[in-house]
Amino acid sequence: MRCVIARFPFDLTKSGVLEAMKGIKPEQTAGVSVIIGRRTYPVKQVGQVITRQDRRDFSAGEVVRAMTQLGFTCRGLPTATDPTRGLSPLQKASHMLGHPLSV
Repeated sequence: MRCVIARFPFDLTKSGVLEAMKGIKPEQTAGVSVIIGRRTYPVKQVGQVITRQDRRDFSAGEVVRAMTQLGFTCRGLPTATDPTRGLSPLQKASHMLGHPLSV
């Protein structure tokens, strides 16, 4: 499949990506990740390996789009729910102290 990453066209296949990532140790994932085989890799690491470009030259979104089109599972940042959203400063302070104040 033809994908454009960092303004350069690449002909990528699922088997080609699997082969390129074989033997590559996954770095610690702190953001968006892609599952290749049984391992979870940061998308920037995958992009660097398959394009042989510097990580600053492409966005994580470009790699996520390409990996999704090839059929890999991509995971985003975990969304944290903030129970104090929409509260007044007094209510937030009360919540932080462990005594929710209902106003």
